[in-house]
Amino acid sequence: MSKNKKIILSALLLALLIILSRFLSIKTPIVTISFSFVPTMLCAIWLGPKWTVLINVLADLIGATLFPFGSFFIGYTITTAVAALIYGVLLFKKEEDTYTEKQFIIRVLLACILVTGIANIGLNTLWLSITTGKAFMVLIASRLVKELVMIPIKVITIIFLERALRKPFNKYLRGQND
Repeated sequence: MSKNKKIILSALLLALLIILSRFLSIKTPIVTISFSFVPTMLCAIWLGPKWTVLINVLADLIGATLFPFGSFFIGYTITTAVAALIYGVLLFKKEEDTYTEKQFIIRVLLACILVTGIANIGLNTLWLSITTGKAFMVLIASRLVKELVMIPIKVITIIFLERALRKPFNKYLRGQND
């Protein structure tokens, strides 16, 4: 894929990420429910870890600057970078047939479990504890249920979206018609 196509695709995914995370999400002080994982995971599959980390960090910084939900805290930016790196390393498809469908499903499941455990439950709960002053264990109990429910939702959503977008992506973006 040409550099121009990567930049255009990343800009579209960045805009989608900001819209899904800032406008089309349900936010409470402790739990956030959103589909902002979709552009992140699609970017990880199509563009790899570097672009995914860049897009997630930019989305967090732009979103916090233009559409804040409170004061800015760098910990959440670190969390989004860690999640993007995990997704990028595990899901990136360099070529159309990098791995089989079964391997892809296992990679998506593993990526979702790692991001949920390390970034969402671990780091985000730590940052939430620091910023709110509430006990870590109290926060983790309320966040754990939401995160465990979201794992199958993320896996199913990404598998179906990737399948649906595979042919157009390969035809228009991976194709030789630059």
